[in-house]
Amino acid sequence: MAALVGTLVALVPIVAGITLYNRLVQLRNIFKNAFAQIDVQLKRRYTLIPNLVETAKGYLKHEAETLEAVIKARGSAMAGLSAASANPADPAALQQLSSAESMLTGALGRLMAVAEAYPDLKADQTMMQLSEELASTENRVAFARQAYNDAVLSYNNACQTFPSSIVASAFAFIEAEPFAIDNEDHRIAPQVSFA
Repeated sequence: MAALVGTLVALVPIVAGITLYNRLVQLRNIFKNAFAQIDVQLKRRYTLIPNLVETAKGYLKHEAETLEAVIKARGSAMAGLSAASANPADPAALQQLSSAESMLTGALGRLMAVAEAYPDLKADQTMMQLSEELASTENRVAFARQAYNDAVLSYNNACQTFPSSIVASAFAFIEAEPFAIDNEDHRIAPQVSFA
C-alpha cells in the first residue's frame, strides 16, 4: 500500500507537468493560427492595392511619387509579412511587419487624400468598388489583429504565471509579441470612401 501511495505521489508532478506543457503548446498553436488569419487578410489587402494604383494612375499623372510610395510600401509590407508568417513568435519579424504596415497605411492615406482632389477619380466605379473592398479588408485586418493579440495575451499569461512558468522556462517557450501599429496616427484605418 505504501508503495502505491509513493508511486501516485511521484506521478502527480509528472502528470501536472505534462498537462501544463500540453496547455502551453495549445496556446502557442492558437496564437499562430490567429496570425494565419492576419496573414490571409493582409494578402487580400496587398492584392487590392495594385488594382487601386492602376485605376488611380490614369487620373493622377502628376502624382507619380504618391503612387510609387504606395507600391514601395506594399513591397516592404509583403516582405515583412513573409518573415512574420514564417515564425509569428519572432519579435523582430513581427516588429518589421508592424513598421512596414504602418508605412503602408500612411501611404494609402496619402493616396486617398490626393484622390479626393480629383472628382473624375472619385466618381470612377472601379475606384469606388476597390475603395470599398479595401475598407472592408481594413476592418477584417483589425478584427484579425485583435484576435491575434488576445491569443498572444493568453499564451503570455500562461508563460508568466506559476506553475506553468516553470514548464515554459524548462521547455523554452518564449513570450510572443502582440501585433501593434507603430504610429498612433495610423491606428485608424484610412478612409477610402468616395461616396
